[in-house]
Amino acid sequence: MSASALRRTLVAALVYFAVVFAAGFVFGIVRTLLLMPRIGALPAVMIEAPLILAVSWLVCGRVLAHWAVPPQWPWRLLMSATAFALLIAAEMALARVLNGSSPAEFVASYTGAAARLGLAAQLLFAVVPLLRRR
Repeated sequence: MSASALRRTLVAALVYFAVVFAAGFVFGIVRTLLLMPRIGALPAVMIEAPLILAVSWLVCGRVLAHWAVPPQWPWRLLMSATAFALLIAAEMALARVLNGSSPAEFVASYTGAAARLGLAAQLLFAVVPLLRRR
């Protein structure tokens, strides 16, 4: 395992997470304040999810190319797992700050259809580096 490839892969995961999380934060504000009151939680997430996945696809392609993440699946899996772990940690921290939710309450919040669809989109975000080719 090359130290250089490891560093590039971990930096790529961090940048991929950060850019997509920032976009998701903006989309989440729009979803929560504008869409949900008008059309409900599930339709709002159904609108948001494809948008954030499109952002994920585009950002991932740029990140993979810029940081020259090796195309072999172990490197891509490392990037995927790291980005997903960062995403869940950030989501949990945000739930703690905004709602006072404990980690158990955060996990329990994934019960409704809208939350499960959001989780599915998060899992797809994690898979994008494995699917994306330069």
